[in-house]
Parts: sequence; structure tokens; C-alpha cells
Amino acid sequence: MSPQDSIKFASLISNVYAFYRQDHSEFALSVWWEAMKPFDFEAVSDALSRHCVNPDTGQFMPKPADVVRLLRGSTQDGALVAWAKVDRAVRTVGTYRSVAFDDPAINAVLQDMGGWVALGAKTEDEWPFVAKEFENRYRGYRQRGEFDFPKWLPGIAEAQNAQTGQRVEPPVLIGDERKAKLVLQGGSTKQRIGFNQISDDEFGEVLQLAAPAKEVA
Repeated sequence: MSPQDSIKFASLISNVYAFYRQDHSEFALSVWWEAMKPFDFEAVSDALSRHCVNPDTGQFMPKPADVVRLLRGSTQDGALVAWAKVDRAVRTVGTYRSVAFDDPAINAVLQDMGGWVALGAKTEDEWPFVAKEFENRYRGYRQRGEFDFPKWLPGIAEAQNAQTGQRVEPPVLIGDERKAKLVLQGGSTKQRIGFNQISDDEFGEVLQLAAPAKEVA
């Protein structure tokens, strides 16, 4: 969450305490805020709602650890979805071409793991271990909430053409075109981005700036 979410977050926690007929203090609110900051406000709100209607635990006032447990479950599911996207891109696009994923965490994880080209050098026997490493790293990034990430992942052709001064093709967009173009615009070693904080007008500007890129579903 961002500092701009603090007011509506305080209101959310106040409503939760009121639902369970308990008084809350500034200390309790500060503990909740620090624990929930790595997550999106909408995800926290959804997790609290799911706790309240859980037939096994919903009768008890939730603790920050309860909500984190729910959110990490969704992060694990997200890691599996992200890896499926990577696996498909390797098999359909290949590592000869450069790629830009629609999820900045994917770009960040693959860069940490040696890059796009290195991923293509893995054998089928190594693939299950690569998948597990990716999923663990991905969950770590998603739990942080904010992190640095590359704009795209260079392929073999880009590396070769850059050395000889030949034209470098734009990266292939993987996944949602609009979000992949946001990653292209927002990524660097210093900047950070959160898709939930981008307005529709900013979407349009980014689409124009990244128009030459190609897309693959």
C-alpha cells in the first residue's frame, strides 16, 4: 500500500474492530499498518472480508498474521500462474528474441536468475528445479510490494545485434499488452511502479510511447 491509502486503511481496520465489538488503539493500528504495507489495499480488504465469513475462524477477531497468511496463499497461487506464463513464453517465443512480461516481478526474478538467455539454456531435467526457484523468488518479490525491475529481458538476437551495430527489434510483449507496456515504460534500476496506482490517462501515454513493441498472448 502507499501512504495515500493510510486514511481509508484506518477506516477499514476501525470497521473490522467495530464488527467484532472491540476497541482499537493507535498502537494496534500502527501494527496493522506495518504488517499490511507490502500488500495492495484491495487485497487486504478482500482478505479481511474472507476471514470474517470463514466458518472455522470468522467468529474470532483477525490478527495481522491471519491476514498475512491469507495473502501469502494468494501470492503462492500467483507464483504458479507467473511460472506458467514464463514456461509458455520459453516454449513458444524462445530466448532468441527479447521479451517484456506484463508482471514486473517476473522480469525482476528472471534477471536475478541469470536472465532470459540463461533460462533457455536449462535442460528438461533441470526445469522442475528452475520452476521451484522461480516460484520462491517470485513470492518474495510479491510480498515486498515495491522493488526494482528491468524494462525487458534481452534475448540472444539483441545481444548479437547490439555488438555489431545492427537494428535491435523491440521486445515481444508477454501477457496483457497494456501492463507489459507499462513495465517497458516504468522499469529501470532505480524507478518503481505499481499498476494499481496508474491512471487511465497514464495508460494512454505509456501505450503511445511503447507502440512499436509486438505482443504475444
